[in-house]
Amino acid sequence: MPSSRFDQNEQYDEETLTIVDEDGRSLPCYIEQSIEADNMTYLLLVPIDIPVIIMSINQDSDHELEAAMLDDDEAIAKIFNNAKAVLAEQNLYLHHTGYTLTATGELPPIEEEQILTLESEEKNDDTEEEEELQSLCYFFHADQKYGIYTPLTPLLFFARYDAENHLELVSPDQENLLPILEELLSDE
Repeated sequence: MPSSRFDQNEQYDEETLTIVDEDGRSLPCYIEQSIEADNMTYLLLVPIDIPVIIMSINQDSDHELEAAMLDDDEAIAKIFNNAKAVLAEQNLYLHHTGYTLTATGELPPIEEEQILTLESEEKNDDTEEEEELQSLCYFFHADQKYGIYTPLTPLLFFARYDAENHLELVSPDQENLLPILEELLSDE
């Protein structure tokens, strides 16, 4: 993960940080866990607001649905106002925050028919991983169907303070950090 600028966020409490992406968009996060290791502080962060994903949805000739996540800023910008209006009908308010889109408001109760299960193959070992998403709403833009979803598992960010007290996002694959991440996750 790229390095990022972090600010202590006075709007919430001392257990939050705001991360800022390369485009200057911020994402307020709770500090879920922290540990000291190798003269550094490692943090597990979770967004304060609800992470959301917008997917384009197509139906092929066999009536199977194909969904593709929108992660291009230009594509998101084209449909953002429509997505924002449709979510507002659900009393959810869409925000273009750093690292992920988020929504504020109260999620509707989870119903089984609203869960979308995504299967993806990991590049490294060809194993399939599943991710479950809760459907929030659908809309059309330029004859294309889109769905707005929220992950049922928390979106986590892994960060550390270095010796100069600079905070950066890090990948668990970087410098053999997987054991530290596992320790952070086991503390939950």
